[in-house]
Amino acid sequence: MKILLVGLGRWGEKHLRVLGELGVRLWVADVSAARLAWAVRQGVEPGCAVADYRAALAHVDAVDIVTPADTHYGVARDSLAAGRHCFIEKPLARMAEEGRELEAAASAAGRLVQIGHIFRFHPVTATLRQALAAGRIGRVRYATGRFAGFKRPRADVGVTQTDAIHYFDLFAHLFGRLATQVSAIQRDYLGRGLDDLSWTVVHYGDIPAVVEANYFVPGTWRDCVIVGERGALVADYATSVVTLHLGGHLERSEAWEAVETGKEELPTGRAEPLKLELQTFLDACAGRAPNPVPVADGVRALAVVEAAALAARLGRTVML
Repeated sequence: MKILLVGLGRWGEKHLRVLGELGVRLWVADVSAARLAWAVRQGVEPGCAVADYRAALAHVDAVDIVTPADTHYGVARDSLAAGRHCFIEKPLARMAEEGRELEAAASAAGRLVQIGHIFRFHPVTATLRQALAAGRIGRVRYATGRFAGFKRPRADVGVTQTDAIHYFDLFAHLFGRLATQVSAIQRDYLGRGLDDLSWTVVHYGDIPAVVEANYFVPGTWRDCVIVGERGALVADYATSVVTLHLGGHLERSEAWEAVETGKEELPTGRAEPLKLELQTFLDACAGRAPNPVPVADGVRALAVVEAAALAARLGRTVML
């Protein structure tokens, strides 16, 4: 299969490596001559490195879009018009409406669009799904997620759209439910016109999930907690550790006690999420498997992002 990788930034570098390991015939496109030269040094054929991605569309089967979010729509639109399958890194686009237009374009072209919600392919997620399906913590009461750390802010979209969106999609995936209502607090401390800190409460039916995202907390935090009636699952995506805590509250002699009944570290795999994700894209393009993250899922995650921005601006809950 011949793949065009559009975008050779920090994350594009990882895509280049993984696609090479998966054995595809690779074309690359980037507006930077220096980045194209770097790709050639990594083994890309000089004739397959172009400044304008449109020059390569006739030579490939599919396009992997790893550019800033505000360019996703245009690149995907052109690629679908050329009859090419698309992998689009999250967020799908700037706005949910653009995502819906791409969904219609993909349907009209008879091509698939897979969205890069990589947490779905993380071994931690597989372990969480197994534990929830087995009823290890009973009925889920609520969840929390944190994607935070002291780092360089993105310049294309705010922190809710680039980081909190991971958990908006993940919790829908884990609970098998769509988001129904959203409330949020957002701040633009750096004065860039983009949120750099947010707390979002998303309800998936009767399950509320609190998601924190920011660029300020020291360290790197990629964790979530899922609390059920018989215990809790504590997951750290940075270290690939999932811990099951069992216990509950019992009323004894007119007083309540917190009773712990067990603690267990659950096994997780060690496969690279990006490699699993891109392999599923190749399989879906070849008709060997269904599209695991269709464009409709990317649209739903963006709808939560937009509802959070509206809720923060109005100071009230927004229904979906």
